[in-house]
Amino acid sequence: MQLPVPRHLPPLDEGFIPAALWHRAYQRQVENDPRSSSLHLALTRKDGTTFRHQLRILPHEGRNRALNNTYVERTVKFLLWMKGGSRLLVAGEESIANMLSQTYSESGPRSFDREVVGQGIFDEPLAAAACPREELPPASEENVALGRNLNGCRIGFDLGGSDRKAAALIDGEVVFSEEIPWDPYFQSDPQYHLDGIRDTLQRAAAHLPRVDAIGGSAAGDYINNEVRIASLFRGIKDQNIFKRDVRPIFIKLQKEWGDIPFVVINDGEVTALAGSMSMGANAVLGISMGTSLAAGYCTPGGRITPWINELAFAPVDYRGDAPRDEWSGDAGCGVQYFSQQAVARLAPAAGFTFGDMPFPEQLLKVQQAMKDDHEGARRIYQSIGIYLGYTIAHYADFYHIKNLMTLGRVTSGRGGELILETASEVIRDEFPELTEQITMTTPDEQMKRHGQAVAAASLPVCASE
Repeated sequence: MQLPVPRHLPPLDEGFIPAALWHRAYQRQVENDPRSSSLHLALTRKDGTTFRHQLRILPHEGRNRALNNTYVERTVKFLLWMKGGSRLLVAGEESIANMLSQTYSESGPRSFDREVVGQGIFDEPLAAAACPREELPPASEENVALGRNLNGCRIGFDLGGSDRKAAALIDGEVVFSEEIPWDPYFQSDPQYHLDGIRDTLQRAAAHLPRVDAIGGSAAGDYINNEVRIASLFRGIKDQNIFKRDVRPIFIKLQKEWGDIPFVVINDGEVTALAGSMSMGANAVLGISMGTSLAAGYCTPGGRITPWINELAFAPVDYRGDAPRDEWSGDAGCGVQYFSQQAVARLAPAAGFTFGDMPFPEQLLKVQQAMKDDHEGARRIYQSIGIYLGYTIAHYADFYHIKNLMTLGRVTSGRGGELILETASEVIRDEFPELTEQITMTTPDEQMKRHGQAVAAASLPVCASE
């Protein structure tokens, strides 16, 4: 397959093969082959939630086999981490279904995804199987009308990898907010996490006459306030301790607060909700470039989806030797392009020698160098901006996006401005049809200070509403 040469190449990573260009080249080949056929997918969960997708593929023969396998496997990987499910049914080409079954088997190259998305989030290992088209379950999903509730006395909190934030609100007005450093990632005792969250809630409550509702956001996936998989708790390796003490941690806290309305969801979803609330707009994809890559989506109707939107693990680079994620083991996924890890990965090529310096400290050094007009720092941000421009086009193939909001420490300062400027240039030159469709924004100062916590506080519905 002949790939178009990108008009923009990351100056520190010229081997980058944008997923958006690869997909477009493949789809053109499909359109030009009258023997191309449909492949039908159903990604389902134990509770019956079902996502349906239809792909067009080349005749599954000869050299096309490798192209089809790459296209389908990378698309399924994206959909798995975007939508989330534990059962994948495939109709249209049995050998592709068999390939996916082997890929997501216990010994397959996607065993991490099988266990983390399947077992970790949806309580059963992911399984893929062939299925007659007429037996595929129909689409069944329900968007959730969460948030935008600001009456009464509320606490909102946001748990990140390096700090925990909280705000106290009375009828939507912030009367107190603070940010407290903590280090949850590699703590092996869940009491550390419980004590920290308790302290944050109590400090915020001290500024309210009463507490009517509590809403929170945190990195990870939560179902009915239960922790399913979350980087905040990566240090807790014993699964028995995880199930006993971590999974019900927020349910325990809710009981301590007298079973008042209490809702916790993924921080990316709250980011998208916060952006929607602050901009007065919908169809918002929010992406946060920090310790990792977090994402969330607010629909054109202003609702939160039941999707997991863990785009840190979604593929964005299709070269064979793309950088590998140290956690999942997969190559070319978002975390290596839009996070502190991306900055650290590019830093040596930019002339920086950081050795074993922690990633947050490396970012601070690069940010300071950017202030001093360091050419290497500039090239780091240009490279990330080029990654972002092409990846926005890829995201737009899966999400209906009118507003893209970027935030996170990687996007701070002049470097962050350069990321957006460069991404805009890529979109203008390569994907002009998206220029008018998508507005790129960053949070204003009000949202940076309070937006995430306010949006989190607005999640629960009080009895009086």
